Amino acid sequence: MTEAIDLSAELLLSAYAAGIFPMGSDSDPDTLYWVDPPKRGILPLDGLHVSRSLRKKIMRGGFEIRVNADFTGTMADCADRSETWINTAIIDSYADLHRRGFAHSVETWANGERVGGLYGVSLGAGFFGESMFSRAPDASKIALVWLVARLRAGGFSLLDTQFTTSHLESLGAIEIARKDYKLMLGAAIGTGARFHDLDDGAPPETVLALAMSP
Repeated sequence: MTEAIDLSAELLLSAYAAGIFPMGSDSDPDTLYWVDPPKRGILPLDGLHVSRSLRKKIMRGGFEIRVNADFTGTMADCADRSETWINTAIIDSYADLHRRGFAHSVETWANGERVGGLYGVSLGAGFFGESMFSRAPDASKIALVWLVARLRAGGFSLLDTQFTTSHLESLGAIEIARKDYKLMLGAAIGTGARFHDLDDGAPPETVLALAMSP
């Protein structure tokens, strides 16, 4: 469904609670699409795949993880590609959700620059991943590991990736039927969770243990 519409925070949260999410149009900043796909991508929080090479890179360090340091900047980085559904209307609407405490970014920094990250919406015990970007090898994967650790620490039960890609599948994402997703969504929305239970300065070994524990 395509509409020219002003996305309020209340409308966005109602849509997520119903299993629907918007996508913008790069060619028309006032147009969006409401999406309710028959197959939904999720990343089971007990099913994150972290390769041996990625574990070694995380343990070596050389980067910093920042949460909500620059939410709109992270959105802009995610949109910085030849074709994008993250238009100005989407950025403005999600920035409002962020100000209200419902949208968050997890950012990978190195040498004083943001080199990767992701953002999404939290509602109940569900986190709805929207987009991720990487300007350095594995930078978005590192942000995802930190996100999963944070969600597990805070009692979340659902990490929605919307769709699956080969990149996400390599990290453990799977595709499930809409009806199964709606059941998981209903349980998550009706449960409380805390996004800020993991200390921002948690050491890599703590994060890996949280993210990868069965």
